[in-house]
Amino acid sequence: MSVAGPLKNRVDSGTSPNRAERGHVTRLKPAIRQTLIVIPARDEAADVGDVVRRAVACGFPVAVVDDHSADATAAVAARAGAEVLRLPFHAGCWAAIQTGMRHALAKGYRCVVTLDADGQHNPEDVTALVAEMDQDNAPSVVIASCPDRANQRRRMAWRVLRWLSGLQVSDLTSGFRVYDRSAVELLASSHCTLLEYQDVGVLLKLCHRKLKIVEREVSMRPREHGHSRIFSSWPVVFYYLAYSCLIGASRRAPPLRHRP
Repeated sequence: MSVAGPLKNRVDSGTSPNRAERGHVTRLKPAIRQTLIVIPARDEAADVGDVVRRAVACGFPVAVVDDHSADATAAVAARAGAEVLRLPFHAGCWAAIQTGMRHALAKGYRCVVTLDADGQHNPEDVTALVAEMDQDNAPSVVIASCPDRANQRRRMAWRVLRWLSGLQVSDLTSGFRVYDRSAVELLASSHCTLLEYQDVGVLLKLCHRKLKIVEREVSMRPREHGHSRIFSSWPVVFYYLAYSCLIGASRRAPPLRHRP
């Protein structure tokens, strides 16, 4: 399994796969045609509609997994063009993502892209990221990373977790990722049900299965509404670190064998 460090080639914004140029319709590659965007959302009515509309405009089907929101997240997402899966109780971000992955498997999708509902990720980058899955020696996971977005609390957490886990990933907490079917099948299984976050535990599961992970640097926007549920305060960061450190220390990534 090879985990590449941050690759500095910027992912160019993709255009809509259905866009006609000079009278011709761009032919979609297999991975792009068989990709579902999964957006976990809890109380994100202010932003989720714009995220969904932009993703749909790029030609991708979208499933928003509503994690028992108290606002109009589900209704806003549905009006914007998403299929909405509603959890009967608040189960957390990873449970919402896993629900979306299981839905994707049931529908026969080849790839799953996870996007945050808060507007920080640019859906226009998805086309270029998913195209990686059609390359020779394709990875199983592409992480869209943006190390420059990190505040002091996030940077401290990253340093600690990289040291403990052995993971060579620059942006450990990016929720913007592309997973191929082998990765989705692993992460949708019951072996991954008790995970709480989409970062260290998930990445270690992938590493131990020897699935290839690469990073591609993208730009991300600051949140316009609300705040990070992990890095908003030191007490929350310390809980996150304690939880992640237990996983990282007990399931440390195996030594990497870099491929040429």
